[in-house]
Amino acid sequence: MLTELNDTNFDEVIKQGVVVVDFWAAWCGPCRIITPTIEQLAQEHPEVTFGKLNVDEYPQLASRHGVMSIPMLLFFVDGELKDNSIGAVPKAVIEKKLELLQS
Repeated sequence: MLTELNDTNFDEVIKQGVVVVDFWAAWCGPCRIITPTIEQLAQEHPEVTFGKLNVDEYPQLASRHGVMSIPMLLFFVDGELKDNSIGAVPKAVIEKKLELLQS
């Protein structure tokens, strides 16, 4: 499932299960590169919630989570930050992180 995140739903969405949050911006080239991968993973892994958060629209959330570079993926399990990934990483890298979080 792919969810648009904002300052009103962020905490609610990340608090249950495995959640991957993609911090991105419209002007970011690497963000555009990784978007199809995130969308594909959301289709292939319905047990994982994938969220997208636009850092230009919600800079306070990006700051709260220490996002200094984008795209940045944060991996949460039941609301607790477990891992992260910076940059347009290959699909296999994200899948490996998901595998480790779900085991």
